[in-house]
Amino acid sequence: MLVTIPDLLTPEEVAYIRQVLEGTDWVDGRSTAGDQAAKVKKNLQVPVDSPVARELSGIVLRALGRSPVYSSAALPLHVLPPMFNRYDEGMTFGAHVDGSIRMVPGTGQRIRTDVSTTVFLTPPEDYDGGELVVHDTYGEHRVKLPAGHAVIYPATSLHSVTAVTRGSRWASFFWAQSMVKDDWRRHMLYDLDQSIMRIRAMLPDDDPAVTGLTAHYHNMIRLWSEI
Repeated sequence: MLVTIPDLLTPEEVAYIRQVLEGTDWVDGRSTAGDQAAKVKKNLQVPVDSPVARELSGIVLRALGRSPVYSSAALPLHVLPPMFNRYDEGMTFGAHVDGSIRMVPGTGQRIRTDVSTTVFLTPPEDYDGGELVVHDTYGEHRVKLPAGHAVIYPATSLHSVTAVTRGSRWASFFWAQSMVKDDWRRHMLYDLDQSIMRIRAMLPDDDPAVTGLTAHYHNMIRLWSEI
């Protein structure tokens, strides 16, 4: 399931993040890649343990907390601190699958990566190329969103970033362990939750149709969640 979240970050948050990133140090993005991914990865990243990364990741995490769409689609149990990358001209990331287990920086905690998220920080008209390409059984999906918009997709998906041919593409990216690890089950829960939202706009909350569907949703969460 691929879900886009318009305006996850406000224009003010995007402007502040970009201002801070303009003055920070970047390192080779292969420093956080596994052996196979490192062979096809060519980009730059902000060091995970830097004060800048910690401050800016806090802004993204607070934005996630405001987003009912993210909560509904990801059903997050744990979210890794958001990271920040950039692709200048000629930079790319070939087809790869993200590592299944990652360590929370500064802790001994390991989390399973179920859901991947990319938050775009550069207006699409400011660069050419740089599309996020997600491959699944329905084919190839190319994603290039306005600054502040986000896309989430299963971390199990083969995906890539096409080469930037003009300008520079900046983004935040991170993973979450979901309470429901199976993507198809998350998909069904998301569709049901969205349907409930639409029905609640037409019927009062105490209507039996609304309470019945809401009860069914929570019972499915109760059945499938791992916490």
